[in-house]
Amino acid sequence: MTLTKRSLVTIDDLSNGEIEALFALADEMSDSMDAQFGVCRGKVMASLFLEPSTRTRLSFETAMHRLGGSVISVADARATSLAKGESIADMARVVGSYADIIVIRHPWEGAARVVADYAGIPVINAGDGGHEHPTQTLCDLYTIKKERQTIKGLRIALWGDLKHGRTIHSLAYALAKFGATIHFRSGPGLELPDYVERKLTTEYTGRLERYDDVTGTGKERLFPLDAIYITPNEPHQLANIPAVSMQIELKTGIDALYVTRLQRERLSPADKEQELKEEYPVVDKKLLKEKEFERTLVMHPLPRVDELAYEVDADPRSMYFKQAVRGVPIRMALIASLLGTREVSVPEEDNPFIRKVDYPVYRRGFGVRCTNPGCVSTQESEARYIRPEFRIVDYRPLTLRCAYCEHEVHPPYIASSDWHEGKLETKKYHGAGSQWARRIKAENLIIFDSEAKAEAHGFKPGHYIKQRHQDNGKKAGQGE
Repeated sequence: MTLTKRSLVTIDDLSNGEIEALFALADEMSDSMDAQFGVCRGKVMASLFLEPSTRTRLSFETAMHRLGGSVISVADARATSLAKGESIADMARVVGSYADIIVIRHPWEGAARVVADYAGIPVINAGDGGHEHPTQTLCDLYTIKKERQTIKGLRIALWGDLKHGRTIHSLAYALAKFGATIHFRSGPGLELPDYVERKLTTEYTGRLERYDDVTGTGKERLFPLDAIYITPNEPHQLANIPAVSMQIELKTGIDALYVTRLQRERLSPADKEQELKEEYPVVDKKLLKEKEFERTLVMHPLPRVDELAYEVDADPRSMYFKQAVRGVPIRMALIASLLGTREVSVPEEDNPFIRKVDYPVYRRGFGVRCTNPGCVSTQESEARYIRPEFRIVDYRPLTLRCAYCEHEVHPPYIASSDWHEGKLETKKYHGAGSQWARRIKAENLIIFDSEAKAEAHGFKPGHYIKQRHQDNGKKAGQGE
């Protein structure tokens, strides 16, 4: 396998072997920085940062200049034709004809995938809303590997805004597939999203233990935890004793503490109200005096606000400025590899920490749409050409995962495109929780998020839905 002409939209676009190969190339480039000038001579990188950035944008542009390439950039969406209503797809086609590689940051989740679909050149996701930030994760993993020589078997605590933190989402997936154990400590109302939890528990081989589900450990925890993702590396005899294995995890100590700020720019009104009621967790010298943190690396993707005390800067355990510095060689290695100016070839591998799941794809242009207001597929300018696409990740209840932002949708109604004997009187829609959701073949399944949409497409209510309507009508009559 090679990285040439590929895109990096999510951290899952890279195998463990490819990530390790990028680390090796970053080491080589870091050791001979001056010798890298000319590796990308004649190549142009489009730097499209349509959301604020300091480290990511400047490290990418520095990386391209260090490689001898050129940079064209946009740092304000208001200065582009997007402000006039141009679609991301049209912008991607045009910029793809000007440059050899695109790096994009965008506030809409899934925007990087759209650019990759239409640009015709390699695209790197530098952060798409609250979805993912895969190159930050490469910097994070690289730092852990440099400091600890391995990732497998380590205990990493993810701290802060787990709900909106795109760095958290990418890092959680990467740690799981490298065989690390993950401790989750969120701020109030900022727990890991359901879709991230589902992915961890279905597509990786560890298990997620919610703290409240494990008894007898409440007074022994080193700090308040939401859950622990336990790697399958642990001894087999502990695998079936969650309470015991969890206590062992808590007492063993933390190898790295990954702190994130509150993502105020992504808070919903409900989140903002919650923020006023409860305090956000803070990492300071007092916390780090606990024996469990004696050898803990303190990490942060930056920028920080109040969640990480400045007094920690002088502590030899602090790694966040090293993370930022290491962003340049990592991004140099990535750019050169995707452009094919430095070959990174890795054999295909079987990863024991990944569970291969082949979800059915649902791709009809009607009936159901993503409900995430931040998803690129729900934006007026993009909905004109983006066809809703989902993966069916569960049938009990029916659960769809948006192919763009990965948020989950739980539509209430289903029907079949192959209704009985082709007779209109048998063209019915049913509740998604009924037996029909499992009996209808995936290729014939039609999903609706409302009865009005089902009926607009010529379907009539099935027996149980009709009965429910009648019962509701009787109740309404009795109420009058």
